Amino acid sequence: MKLRGLRLDSHTSRPLERPIRVVPPPATLVLALDQGSGADALPMVRPGEAVRVGSAVAAASGAAAAVHSPVSGIVREIAARPTSRGASRCIVIDNDGRDDPMATAAPIDWRAMDGSALIECIAAAGTAGLGGAAFPTATKLALARAAGAELLLLNGAECEPWICCDAALMRERAADVVLGAQVMLAAAGAQRCVVAIEDDKPEAIAAVEAAVRAATDARIEVRVLPALFPLGAEGPLVAAVTGREVPHDGWPPQVGVVCQNVGTAAAVARLVQDDRPVMSRVLTVTGSGVQQPANVEACIGTPVGQLVAACGGYTGECARRIAGGSLTGRSIEGDDVPVTKGMNCVLLASDADLPSRGPARPCIRCGDCAAVCPAGLLPQQLHVAARSDDSAALARFGLSACIECGCCDYVCPSAIPLTARFRAARERQHLADLERRRAIEARARYERHQRRLAEQAEAERQAFDTARRRARGADPGDR
Repeated sequence: MKLRGLRLDSHTSRPLERPIRVVPPPATLVLALDQGSGADALPMVRPGEAVRVGSAVAAASGAAAAVHSPVSGIVREIAARPTSRGASRCIVIDNDGRDDPMATAAPIDWRAMDGSALIECIAAAGTAGLGGAAFPTATKLALARAAGAELLLLNGAECEPWICCDAALMRERAADVVLGAQVMLAAAGAQRCVVAIEDDKPEAIAAVEAAVRAATDARIEVRVLPALFPLGAEGPLVAAVTGREVPHDGWPPQVGVVCQNVGTAAAVARLVQDDRPVMSRVLTVTGSGVQQPANVEACIGTPVGQLVAACGGYTGECARRIAGGSLTGRSIEGDDVPVTKGMNCVLLASDADLPSRGPARPCIRCGDCAAVCPAGLLPQQLHVAARSDDSAALARFGLSACIECGCCDYVCPSAIPLTARFRAARERQHLADLERRRAIEARARYERHQRRLAEQAEAERQAFDTARRRARGADPGDR
């Protein structure tokens, strides 16, 4: 099938010049209850309470995975702090430096466990999608098991031009990726696994292929894909590997696939090897604004400023801080923003690092945006509908199928911020749908109230009639 997207110049050579660098735990950790999934975990600790390394400090809730403390210390407060998703409630822990563990590390005999027990174990460890979405891994595996998905697709197709943490992880810890794949195959009940890697990562490809051979597991194969943005997104990746299209309002298990990131696989391997919950992650610190771009492993809750310090500090050219890549990331303010499970990159960008857009001009209907849209949409038509807030047209042209990858922005010769306008239109649609549902619920409540009043009035009328007949001696029951 034809793959749509962009071939972008890579900026990953400098971070990949050196091995993954381990950043020491900070004096104060800030553990966001929203680790990147858009939902908050439920706090399990109170200010003043002591915690140990591996303590569960927040419980899973809906789309939020459990959160564990990477250090021992005292909970200072639970309060709103700046995060990559804006102000969010966070558990602030003062590190006592003793690293007292909850329990002695010991391997988990995962081969002796059935799929359901493995899924529970993965859930208890707070395992979440480390590719950026931070959706609970156990939930995806459970959905795949229930749907009978036959393929586990490990996503190593890192397509943003500045991000290379997965490439570094596969290069240095390929055996962990393969072990994690074996565990997740057992948990999901899938028959085979494909590790998808883009062709601009030759060292990662060679390392994973060697690890697969060493594991002698015929169910696992490496598939090399073209380096095309946004092939790392779940829908385009499933289509590229299997030829199956995931419904825009559905899940990959509906087409027999469960997707996980290679970093998530490595985290599952650490869980079964050391009974270690997810308390750290590998991420890329890069851009012209930092002295020594590198891939680092940092505790969840480490402030961005400490990552920059571990990479030699600022250069003086940092114009923007971005959590994530240059196309899909979010701007962040200040050095206090903490690392979350969903943060795969901190881009300290100079003005020269980012495309110069200039003021938006009228659409010339060139069609470039439609040619690169990985979802096969017509962005120019969506733009017209978004400007007029035409709900019917937005639905007809597939606003809900937009993955907000930014390809249309990148190629637009008129510098129209299409993705931002689609995101705003989607938010307006969401709010309108919410108001509509509230109105329907309010009307239903009013109608139920009116029925209750009518029933009550009818019951009172009948009681009155009965009493009146009895008073007149007309009720046969009085005879």
